[in-house]
Amino acid sequence: MPFGILECKKMEVVPGTAFMSDQDDLPPEFADIPRDRLKHGTGRFKDVILVPQPSDSPNDPLNWPQYQKEVILLIVSFTAAIVGAYGPMLSPGFVEIASNLNITVEILSQATAWLIFTLAMVLFLTNPLAKLIGRRPIFIMAIMVMFATSVWGAAVKEYNSFLASRIVAALGMAPYEVLVQCTIGDMYFVHERATRIAVWNLFLLTGISGGALIAGYIIEREGYQWTFGVCAILFGVLMVLVVLFVPETAYRRDGVVVVPAVEEGSVEGEDEKGGHHGLGHAGEVHMKLAREHDLRHIEGGETAMHTSYPVGGGELEKKHTYLQSLRVFTGRYSYAPIWKLFVRPVVLLFYPAVLWGFLIYGTTLTWIVVFSVVNAVIFTKPPYNFSISETGLISLSPFIMTAIGEIISGPLNDWICIYLTKKNRGIYEPEFRLPLMIVAVILGVVGFYGFGAAVEYQTHWSGPVLCFGFANMSLVFASTCVFGYVVDSYRTLNEEAFVAINARNLLTFGLTYFVNDWLAAQGPLVVFCILGSLFLAVCLLTIPLWIFGKRIRSFTGRNEWLQGFMNDDS
Repeated sequence: MPFGILECKKMEVVPGTAFMSDQDDLPPEFADIPRDRLKHGTGRFKDVILVPQPSDSPNDPLNWPQYQKEVILLIVSFTAAIVGAYGPMLSPGFVEIASNLNITVEILSQATAWLIFTLAMVLFLTNPLAKLIGRRPIFIMAIMVMFATSVWGAAVKEYNSFLASRIVAALGMAPYEVLVQCTIGDMYFVHERATRIAVWNLFLLTGISGGALIAGYIIEREGYQWTFGVCAILFGVLMVLVVLFVPETAYRRDGVVVVPAVEEGSVEGEDEKGGHHGLGHAGEVHMKLAREHDLRHIEGGETAMHTSYPVGGGELEKKHTYLQSLRVFTGRYSYAPIWKLFVRPVVLLFYPAVLWGFLIYGTTLTWIVVFSVVNAVIFTKPPYNFSISETGLISLSPFIMTAIGEIISGPLNDWICIYLTKKNRGIYEPEFRLPLMIVAVILGVVGFYGFGAAVEYQTHWSGPVLCFGFANMSLVFASTCVFGYVVDSYRTLNEEAFVAINARNLLTFGLTYFVNDWLAAQGPLVVFCILGSLFLAVCLLTIPLWIFGKRIRSFTGRNEWLQGFMNDDS
């Protein structure tokens, strides 16, 4: 029972647990394969065994030139930043925009709520579709929707059309909020992913926190329509870049496995899939490397030729030309029935670890969105009397705090994991990601309770502004903890887990729909003390997860129905 984590006696190796003793960096799935037959990294990573193992095809995204991967990451991450800004960018000008549209601030905040609700629903559509038909058509469709709705928003004159433009925009926002993580998994090896996910997260969160910073000046000087106009220009440029430089990254890459190969005569050398290990004699069993998909379907009386998507493997496969890489539809990438792809995120939401992540990430991010909804109401009135641009400048605090948090949280989390793994005799548990929640709790308590008290008692503006920043910094540490734990616990279900966790938009919708009325009725102290208390209560769920997390992972790993339902080939 290391550090209070209850051991499981029903599985020898619990999913997520890794053995790193004796400096053994060999992944468990490759434990029976000779190291010299596995592909390694290059340069300073020359001793790192590549996970996943790339195929021999030049069209495998894992084999693409590094510069191409980084260009794709930069394009989709920058798009994610603009998408992140698109939702809350109007918050500094809520009072003026409501007046221009002849509605109340409460009704205007409901427009944001409906955008968030639609976003939550669309996630359950776009990600399964991306798993089925690939990432590229979804990305292109999404950026076209964002461009069109930005032009629509810039031209709108009345509220109903404004509301419709915001709701339709959610169709384009969803893929860039979640699907980028899957794209990173497509292109990068495990030892490269953490840094790239941090880059994407930095773009997204600084977009969310920094969008209002710029929008405040635009609204004050040019009118709120020009916030949409600037977005239309940016999305127009990015749309061209996505079409020309973001090819399909989904790739069916069958895992390398070891199988026995019985030869009747003496054989030496390699077979086409990977080869025998050593010399063979009559009736002897040799080691042979094969592809999981080939075995599964040959055993079932089928062949890989029945698939409607490219099966990665061929060293004889020719590299696609640039024009071929521009194809929008490149086949089907999943064996699973379509209905399964849409239902899996819902089933996964009932996994305790994923439900915990949903509650932690959902409450923290929802409370952050509340700040954006109420800031204009609070700071444009006495005693602060901020202008629209000054209200936008409030976002400078979370912008800076988010950047600092991103720089600190990742390395700190990794250091904690390494330290606890060494103390645990070289055995790594995903629960070692959870201690970082202590930092998130401290920052969140200061941010939520402090903001409510500072506004209620009308302190100097620096008080609530700093608390706003601390709350955003709490989100960074919480998200690092949540995604790190879920990714390590359910590596093969990351895409579905991201969709389930981001269903938190349903929480955000519920609160933003009525928060301004609630604020007017009970005041900022009561509202933010309640939000802070709920945040604290949800964070305390980390304690039972720390204790029982390994047994929960064992249960889901042993459940035959869950394993069959979540398997892509079942």
